[in-house]
Amino acid sequence: MKPRTIAILAVPGVQLLDVSGPLDVFAEANLQSGRQVYRPVVIATTHGHIRSSSGIRLIADYTIEDETGPLDTLLVAGCPNAAEIEHDAKLLAWLGKAGPGARRYGSVCSGAFLLAAASLLEGRRVTTHWAVAERLRQAYPGVTVEEDAIHVADGELRTAAGVTAGLDLALSLVEEDLGRDVAMRIAAQLVMFFKRSGGQMQFSRKGEAAPAGRSALQEVQRWIAANPAADHSVSELARRMELSPRHFARLFRDEVGMTPAAWVESTRIAAARRLLESGHVPKQVASECGFADDDTLRRAFTRHLGVTPAEYRKQYAHMSLVS
Repeated sequence: MKPRTIAILAVPGVQLLDVSGPLDVFAEANLQSGRQVYRPVVIATTHGHIRSSSGIRLIADYTIEDETGPLDTLLVAGCPNAAEIEHDAKLLAWLGKAGPGARRYGSVCSGAFLLAAASLLEGRRVTTHWAVAERLRQAYPGVTVEEDAIHVADGELRTAAGVTAGLDLALSLVEEDLGRDVAMRIAAQLVMFFKRSGGQMQFSRKGEAAPAGRSALQEVQRWIAANPAADHSVSELARRMELSPRHFARLFRDEVGMTPAAWVESTRIAAARRLLESGHVPKQVASECGFADDDTLRRAFTRHLGVTPAEYRKQYAHMSLVS
């Protein structure tokens, strides 16, 4: 079989791992298969070096003005300021034609903004880095953004979350083409998860409650954060502010933007994450963070982050051993 051309579009300021990560997966697929299944190439907007966000420079195989031959897969790599970049009409026109012209196309990380600018995401399901997911949703309301997903497949469109999720996406594409066994060997060789548990929100700090509202309310919120295991019922918190429970609950919701119960739970989850990251076991974490028992912690933790406390702790186990 003729090798399938896998192209990565890299614009100036590109995140280096968005390019090199997926290409390493496809290169390893060639080694594991014992033949050149894939022909990985990098495409740039113009001739010359591409300076990445880290300062490292790349030399592309082609530019958008060159004849590349048929593209099997086209992925757009992201860059840290993708949401602010205005791309020229020539690039968007090329992408608008080259993407649908490939067997499958998509993006890694914030590369989704470039696909959206080329009108390739309207009415589609996608993901992107959690930190810019809301900006993508607001800028392109016709796009359904799955903020927690590691990668999303919607027909021929494939999108990946932040940075290292590009490896997950590439591995899933190899699994489609060459089967589970080859993909598992690649994962083992590259020392990566074959399938990650949970979504990308387990890696973010988005949603952690920060003190807000008038100074007296902020003092109460700091008390909650410093003492997550204490009694934080509405009546007790209202007593600290010398207000009626009803008045306190209304004031808190109006000025903080969430109910006292939601703020307390978010703060307790944040405290639980810190303890789990340092090696504490879930049962101990539950008692230290104000949860009735480890089952209550598990349900709340899974609802917020998509993984259990035990799974979350396991990801950080090697760090606590080293420290």
